Amino acid sequence: MSKPCTSKLTAATMPSELENAMESLINVFHRYASDGNLNRRQLRELMESELSNFLKSQKDPAAVDKLMKDLDANGDGKVNFEEFVSLVVGLSIACEQCYQAHMKKSGKK
Repeated sequence: MSKPCTSKLTAATMPSELENAMESLINVFHRYASDGNLNRRQLRELMESELSNFLKSQKDPAAVDKLMKDLDANGDGKVNFEEFVSLVVGLSIACEQCYQAHMKKSGKK
């Protein structure tokens, strides 16, 4: 059985678009997480740099604090990778719903 994660890829085994997206997600998380987790400051930095459009659309200045509370499922004051992925999934679902509404409005399928 082959390993699902591999860091050495040859031209014959170039990663797919989805595999590149997963690698990017992992890399972004670890760029901001100091100990494999994001504290409140690190989450804010990540969101300001990587999700700035989402953050700008929030009218509530305490949005990151509320998000931190919602994401921190285990209550340890940190956001681990699993908790972070739930944020990305939620935002992706919302974006896809907007995309579908836009397509419906413009008469495209």
